[in-house]
Amino acid sequence: MLFTISSTSQSKVNAFLKPSDTLHKQRRNAVIASQATVTGLSLLALDRLWYSDFERSSFKTINDNNHWLQMDKMGHAFSSYHLGKLGANTLNWAGIDKDKQLIYGATLGLTFLTAIEVMDGFSEEWGFSWGDMAFNALGSGLFIGQELLWNEQRILLKYSFHQTQYAGLRPEILGNGLAEEIFKDYNGQTYWLSANISSFFKTNNIPKWLNIAFGYSAEGMLSATKNNEVEGLPTFNPYRQYYFSLDIDLTRIETNSAILRTLFDVFNLIKLPFPTLEINSKGTLKLHYIYF
Repeated sequence: MLFTISSTSQSKVNAFLKPSDTLHKQRRNAVIASQATVTGLSLLALDRLWYSDFERSSFKTINDNNHWLQMDKMGHAFSSYHLGKLGANTLNWAGIDKDKQLIYGATLGLTFLTAIEVMDGFSEEWGFSWGDMAFNALGSGLFIGQELLWNEQRILLKYSFHQTQYAGLRPEILGNGLAEEIFKDYNGQTYWLSANISSFFKTNNIPKWLNIAFGYSAEGMLSATKNNEVEGLPTFNPYRQYYFSLDIDLTRIETNSAILRTLFDVFNLIKLPFPTLEINSKGTLKLHYIYF
């Protein structure tokens, strides 16, 4: 009886998660209502809980392209790419045709992050950054361009993180505890371009899920600018890091389970730990037996 109930329940969940072959109006309406509600509430929460702590100003722009050795810019591209991917996938789930998925879904990240950038522009503390906007567009363009060119995502934008010594020195800036450091400590973040080998070389001799990954990170940063000295704290010399590694595209692992496919798609934004080769701007070559 338990097996029968479990099988029936799993079958219903699989049917629910499986994308519709034709337009499913109820799903479409649910997706539109959900996206509009979540986006609106998120922007309202940011306005009340974040921007309200700073004085308002007339609209202004800033040039922050030299901040954090561009690690913050990589975060903008990453967010825009995955929000756009989420938008397109939910419209695909509702059976909406490909063109509309790209027009209305894949631009979700760019639209949402543009709204945040405008809010920055009216804040005395911040400002509208054209550099941020360029990387927002880059993230959305990476997703849309591949769909138009190959009708698939051969190159994924991924993220990994490890804790560093720097957050403990400036927890108010770099995060206090793992939950904050994941978002704030640029020293521990790495952004990856993960390329699927078999999709480019069209061979059956290589597992379809095997990727090669190229990563970028930076370390030694206690503040946004290269003038990294903070009174009362040790002085570090920030430097860039470049990585070469292997990775797995979870979405290319074959399974008949819609549940597993959904989970694989969700967690596919994380670069999996592998042996990794590092070369940095100090001229040092390192081999990490496992890097995350």
